[in-house]
Amino acid sequence: MTGSIDPAAWQQRRTSFGSVAADYAALRPGYPADAVAFLLGPRPLRVLDLGAGTGLLTDVLVAAGHDVVAVDPSAEMLDQLRARHPGVPAHRGGAEEVPLPDGSVDAVVAGQAAHWFDPDAAAPELRRVLRPGGVVGFVWNVRDERVPWVAALGAALAAEARGHEADQGVVAEFARALPADVATHESATVQRVTPEQVVGGIGTRSYVATMTPAAREAFLGGIRDLLAGHPGTRGRDVLELPYRTDAYRLTPR
Repeated sequence: MTGSIDPAAWQQRRTSFGSVAADYAALRPGYPADAVAFLLGPRPLRVLDLGAGTGLLTDVLVAAGHDVVAVDPSAEMLDQLRARHPGVPAHRGGAEEVPLPDGSVDAVVAGQAAHWFDPDAAAPELRRVLRPGGVVGFVWNVRDERVPWVAALGAALAAEARGHEADQGVVAEFARALPADVATHESATVQRVTPEQVVGGIGTRSYVATMTPAAREAFLGGIRDLLAGHPGTRGRDVLELPYRTDAYRLTPR
C-alpha cells in the first residue's frame, strides 16, 4: 500500500472491481506487445500474471507464446478471464499470499495492478515463486493528457481521483523490498471508443465503483456532458483515446 491512504478505504477500493468486471473486460485498454517484449524478452517463459483481472495483459502474454498462470483476488474478474482464455489456469489469491509452489515461474508480471500490492508483504512471495534468474514486470496504461480533450477529461476526474489513481511510485518500494535493479520502457496504445464507452470505462475506476449509485450517476453524467460539449469530442461518434504505457522490469539481486 502506498501513500497516506486510509487502510480501510484502500482495501475497499482494491476489492471493488468484481462489481464492474464485465465492463472492465470490455472497456479497459489492452497493452502494446513491445511492452511485454521489453519485460520478458523473446523466449517463451512460464509467467505468473498477478492481479490478472479480466485477462487484458494475459491476452498479450499468450499471443507472445508464454505459458501463463493467472492469479487475482476477485472471482468475478477471473470469470471474465476464464471466458477469454479457457486454457489458462486461474486461481484466486493475492500478491501477499500467492497460491503457487516455490520456484514455479520464470517471471511475475502485473498490469494495472501493482499499486494495489503491499510491497513489504508481497516481495518475499515474489522471490519465493520465482526461479533463479527470474524477473518481475509491472506495466501501466496512463491517459496521455497532451491531447486537449484528454486533458479536460483528466481535470474533470482529478477531484475524485486524487489519491486513487495508479501510483507508479510502488516500483521504487518493490526495488527496495526485493531488492532489485530497475529498467524502464515507454510505449503507447490508442483505444477507438465511442463517447459512451469512455464514460463506461471511467465507471470501472475504483473511485467510481465505490460511489453510491446516485453519486456515480451524477459523476458520470458530468463526464457525458463534458464529452458532448468539448470541441475535441463534440458531435463525434468515435474517439481516439491515447495512453502512454510505462513498463518496469525489476531484476532481483
